[in-house]
Amino acid sequence: MARCRCSGRALCLCLLPFLMMSHLLVYIMVSIFVAMSYTPEPQLPRHYVAPGVSSNSGALAPHPLATFWNLRLVEGALWNRLQHLQDREHNPILKGNSTGDRGPSTDPNYMHETEADGSTPCSPDHLWASQLPDFNTMPEQMQDFVLSMHCRHYSLLIDQPGLCAEQDAETETLMLLMAIKSQVGHFENRQAIRETWGRSGLVKEEAGGKRWQVRTIFLLGRQDGTTGPHPDLVALLKLESDHHKDILQWDFRDTFFNLTLKDLLFWDWLSMHCPHAHFVFKGDDDVFVRTGALLDYLNEHKAPSQGENNRSKGKEDFLVGDVITNAWPSRQANTKYYIPESFYKGVYPAYAGGGGVVYSGALALRLQVVSRWVSLFPIDDVYLGMCLHRLGISPLHHPGFLTFDLPEAEREKPCAYRRVLLVHKRSPKEMLTLWKELKAPLPEC
Repeated sequence: MARCRCSGRALCLCLLPFLMMSHLLVYIMVSIFVAMSYTPEPQLPRHYVAPGVSSNSGALAPHPLATFWNLRLVEGALWNRLQHLQDREHNPILKGNSTGDRGPSTDPNYMHETEADGSTPCSPDHLWASQLPDFNTMPEQMQDFVLSMHCRHYSLLIDQPGLCAEQDAETETLMLLMAIKSQVGHFENRQAIRETWGRSGLVKEEAGGKRWQVRTIFLLGRQDGTTGPHPDLVALLKLESDHHKDILQWDFRDTFFNLTLKDLLFWDWLSMHCPHAHFVFKGDDDVFVRTGALLDYLNEHKAPSQGENNRSKGKEDFLVGDVITNAWPSRQANTKYYIPESFYKGVYPAYAGGGGVVYSGALALRLQVVSRWVSLFPIDDVYLGMCLHRLGISPLHHPGFLTFDLPEAEREKPCAYRRVLLVHKRSPKEMLTLWKELKAPLPEC
């Protein structure tokens, strides 16, 4: 056998292969030990039931596939970009949920942003228009909305600060405040409502027989075009307001895409002058409401007053109507509800049809707060759904809210209204006739 003669520096070269083999052997042994002792974590199933959460339907909750708060802007339309900034700034996870404010706003910069003479410091602004490549081809109502969508504060032309204070001594608080969206020239609609389903005062339930305090207020903007074919109705409106004391009017153009302003400004007014109302009805002046039946229904959902125990959080967040889900914006440029894709992308949140909706007074105060963080949107009922979405509240659907009317063959039959709470549309004459028919005992149906 040949003998390896290593001396000095050559000795390291002779021993190097043995050192490398020993390190490899140690690595293999450690790997085998770790593999034998490792127990893999159990994989979550595709669906699971979250601990402590019950499901009435028995369905398993879907396993979240992404983070609950998405910091990445998915859509690039103007409204989406503006709202993305708002959502990041007011992220309730990072900043704490401050939308539970139950009282009027105390932010001096939020309310009453007017000049010294009482006028509104708001004029068309082309900043956002420059962000829309197709702005010049949009319909006029969309262009007008974009130019003024930064404006939220308008002065009151007609106010009723004492409306909720004028209550009958028999009742402690206002059960139902009916806020009706109207226009200056709709004198007949308002008078028909006053004489039928919108009477202010003590109103009797239809089935229960108890009387509740109800107040009605009409929400108006400014009537433009007071020359030519449009008569000047300012004097007539003042006479009506002086007589009935149920008109609220703000100094903005009363257009379809400005109906959202009536929500915002009404919530501000409510928080200051009528914060203790149990419920609020918001609807159009061409709907018919079975007020007595609505009071029956609301009495079942009335949360205890502040002095009572067991105040229900669910009843505070109560909102009911004809709920529409998975609706997409109309892309037909010649339709009333047209929303360009450059302005908004995505599906609408669940919302209640704007013909008529009822929500708790406590929720109205929360909407007043959270609406500061939701960019204006030109369709009022969709905007309400956007505010609810950011409060984490789902609207409740009720089949008695017929915002798309009864089948034509049923409209003249009183029996068809037995389960109806609201129906749309009805003319002033139809309101008076239907009210008279429904006040009489219904025949066998």
